Amino acid sequence: MQERNLRNFYIPEEQSIYLLNTNDAKKLKDWVALCIDELQKLGYHDISLIGKGAYGFAFAGYGIDEQCYVFKFSRINLPQHIQERLADEAFMLSQVQHSAVPPYVTYQVIKKQGILMMGRAPGIDLEQYSLRHGRLSVKLLIDIAAQLAELLWHLRHYRKDGVAMPIVHGDIKPSNLVFDDATGKISLIDWGSSVFAQLDQDGHYLSNNVMQLMSSDLQHSNARMGDIYFIGPEQRAGHLSSPRFDEQGVASTLYALASGQPCRFGRKAIPARSLGLPLEFATLLDSMLSDDLTLRHQAGDYFLQHMSRIKRLVLPELTLFNDLPQLPVWVSPEKRELDTVVYSSRKSFLREHNEEMDIAYVDDVQLERYYKNYLEGMGETEKAFIAAVSRLARYPVVGGLAIHWQAQGVYIDSSLNLYDTELQRAFALAVNNVVTLARAISKVGTFKACLFNARNTLHISRDSEDVPFVVPLESHIPYQLAPVVSEEDASKQHSYFEDGKDPDEQLVLPDAIMDDIAKLNLIRHTGCIIFEVTPLYMKIHSYYRLLDPTAEEQFAFLLRSILTKVPLICGEGVGGFMKLPYKDTRKFSQQAQAPQFLYPANPMRFKV
Repeated sequence: MQERNLRNFYIPEEQSIYLLNTNDAKKLKDWVALCIDELQKLGYHDISLIGKGAYGFAFAGYGIDEQCYVFKFSRINLPQHIQERLADEAFMLSQVQHSAVPPYVTYQVIKKQGILMMGRAPGIDLEQYSLRHGRLSVKLLIDIAAQLAELLWHLRHYRKDGVAMPIVHGDIKPSNLVFDDATGKISLIDWGSSVFAQLDQDGHYLSNNVMQLMSSDLQHSNARMGDIYFIGPEQRAGHLSSPRFDEQGVASTLYALASGQPCRFGRKAIPARSLGLPLEFATLLDSMLSDDLTLRHQAGDYFLQHMSRIKRLVLPELTLFNDLPQLPVWVSPEKRELDTVVYSSRKSFLREHNEEMDIAYVDDVQLERYYKNYLEGMGETEKAFIAAVSRLARYPVVGGLAIHWQAQGVYIDSSLNLYDTELQRAFALAVNNVVTLARAISKVGTFKACLFNARNTLHISRDSEDVPFVVPLESHIPYQLAPVVSEEDASKQHSYFEDGKDPDEQLVLPDAIMDDIAKLNLIRHTGCIIFEVTPLYMKIHSYYRLLDPTAEEQFAFLLRSILTKVPLICGEGVGGFMKLPYKDTRKFSQQAQAPQFLYPANPMRFKV
């Protein structure tokens, strides 16, 4: 149980290398260097790491023909039968010939390491595009939808040796769709979850004679899990694989891109019909994401049949939304390279029950990483809220949030400091989604989140649990010095201490450290400090901004004092303290669902 709670510390994105302990970081760097070296020996050049996921790493490089290729390596610390999935992916990719799918080149095993080589899709993935641009324009979204409909039709009608063998990609999501801004074309990548469908779109078994049907294992699904944030309920529950799985991935993807969210779970609080989309398309998306299975299937059929017509709608770009942030955001004119991480606490009240006990154990990294140990027991809107807070950390931002749900409404204190003016509009949408989803939660409780720069994390290790942690002499807790805006603001204080012990935190800090933190609390500053302790490793995460220059000597002394007392820390777990600069609470009424808001029927008459 202790281990499970520790794994809940980070909202589940790929961990920054700055959060890995020294040994693991060195292993990762050495292994990446080894992969690059192996590829160079094979004659490729200008090689770079372009992505990493639950199963493997992807590199890009150029061949002697000056074409760009992608090389995918499986993670060597996974069980052998999971590593061998890379060979399965190579086979499935080799079956697909379509302009929206990068071509398969070869699969090789070098020193027990499987390497899949394929063409590289031009452009950037739609998750990155969405993070930079916020909500996609209606025209672009519908154009992408039409391309996806055509690709799904192609996969559904795949035949081999004259036999119908529909292909299920199994993991359609924004980060697996690469968008070429120059041509407007998309490419579907990462075929690691793809399989041949066991059922057709009508639920009939895909076997062509009685002997095949009898010999097929139709009691067990061949489906891979895919990304829990985007797959539909049948795939998540382990049903027999079907082309319907990819309809759900597409619907989730289009909904996420339309709303600027990182998942499908916000569909009830922020329905597609509230996103400024044409009525027909919005209704189609809401129906594809419906709880009603029959309606989902009808909408999926309609999607494939009618997107070629819907894409011909005249959809000039209109300013439909006021995308100013609903919480204060301080934007720095300087760009800073940050590896932002979210630490959230007091989220246990968001859990209702263990709602997924009916999911059988699946030996699958995605299920383990994204679901079992994190979102289990939460309703959909609560999951969407947690994921929306996670999305804030995809920006170069530090600060914190404290959200209080009370009978009278939702009260939010915040300190959000963004270090890239170009991302201001997209970040505002991410903030507003947090607010909208918070308003749709009706429970009474408190949630807090700290956003810190992982590059400032201190790593401490020990050889055994019998000796204390000792901080190296050269270590220090960094802080920024900032002038106070006004005496009035400086007099307003807000502290993590206000609502007592956090039920989600397991680590009890020694009194000597608590005394120093209490003294820090009396100095005007903003930021956080978080201690994360496992048997042999400790991480001290922090973000501090001193608002009273006259107190710098005492402030620096207390930070040094905390480090000298680290050897007193016993036990395992996480414990943290956050302080916002001053009280500037924003109150919002509760709103179970965002109101309907559609693209105008006659856009030529629309006036801002």
